[in-house]
Amino acid sequence: MTESRHDLYPGQEVVCIDDQVPLMDGTTVKDAILTEGTIYRLRWVGMANHYVFGEYLGVKIEGINSGFGEAWGQPDAPYNARRFRPLVKDPLAWAKAIVADPKRPIDASEGPTRKKVKEGV
Repeated sequence: MTESRHDLYPGQEVVCIDDQVPLMDGTTVKDAILTEGTIYRLRWVGMANHYVFGEYLGVKIEGINSGFGEAWGQPDAPYNARRFRPLVKDPLAWAKAIVADPKRPIDASEGPTRKKVKEGV
């Protein structure tokens, strides 16, 4: 079965949500390269096919050669996209910072912006 994830694209920042590698006996081990909660940048997104894992939406990470798959003649095999989620930057971070520390100065790039409206026209 194929997955459909249209929200991933090369150059996008993603966060790893699953750093476990499944083994043939059904158990899992910690991935030696990826770490859950770490932010990565995608360098490739596309359908991949592996004779053990079948067809899946795969991603390759900038600066990382997955290494898995070399034993099966598939160097730098893509990771399964289900192991990642797009990084969502918190649009309310500036408001949360004010609540946490009301005396903290907020610079213009953090705060909300408003268009100036000409009054009386």
